[in-house]
Amino acid sequence: MIKSILLPIDGSPYAEAVLQYGKYLAENLDAALHVLTVVDIRLYEWNLAAGTDSFVPVIPSTEFQEESQRVQEERAEQILKKAEQILKPTGLSYDLNKRSGIPVDEICQLARTNDLVIMGVRGEYERWRNKMLGATVEAVTRQITTSTLLVDKTFQPFETIICGYDGSSFAIKALQISAYLASAMKKGLNVITVSDDPDEGKEVLDEAARYLQPYKTPFKLILEKGDVTEEIIALRKSIDKPSLIIIGSYGHSRLREAILGSITVEVMRKAEKPIIL
Repeated sequence: MIKSILLPIDGSPYAEAVLQYGKYLAENLDAALHVLTVVDIRLYEWNLAAGTDSFVPVIPSTEFQEESQRVQEERAEQILKKAEQILKPTGLSYDLNKRSGIPVDEICQLARTNDLVIMGVRGEYERWRNKMLGATVEAVTRQITTSTLLVDKTFQPFETIICGYDGSSFAIKALQISAYLASAMKKGLNVITVSDDPDEGKEVLDEAARYLQPYKTPFKLILEKGDVTEEIIALRKSIDKPSLIIIGSYGHSRLREAILGSITVEVMRKAEKPIIL
């Protein structure tokens, strides 16, 4: 069950979509929202960024550091104020949290006591980088075990769910989340297995079917062969409805690496809809 959702936001264009997806899921799942913004101490603690240990020491005045901190604290307050403007009218259960530290560390710590984390695929200070996945979100998704929903700038309610399943323990978790969301939100469910061995693939899908039967929610089983990433993306493109992809953290076919590995840019460029890892 998903009853507690962490929403880490900054000043990036993705923040509003994070809040809207959080609101959408909370309304459907009767979940509580925990908004988090982190004052990144590296932006004013110069001894951590480019201070006395750097090749060319840069030690600004105390006044400059204090002003930098003040600006960051004020910006964090404005971010939370904007979040409250979006969430307050909904009547949902939510709280607003401001913490100081390194964003990855703070998010990972709070993720341990939440059922789901929702993050934009890139952050405030990564808009000019030639990457489709920001450094913070990539670091977080590699470190936490909590399921993470990655979203783009535009909020779009999903109408169907695609679950990549390979029979691994991590894929089973993805199947469990898929079944829960499909049942709770009355969404269609497509379970795809990619295997060059038809018998092995059928066995994996039969296992998925046995798990899904008690949920009494419609589902479709799909067996493909070839490249895992390409087949998942092809399936999503073939469905003319907004879709949510759910895959396991790791798997026999390295499903997670398909998103976070060497072909990250290609996958994220084609995958415009939300993904749960």
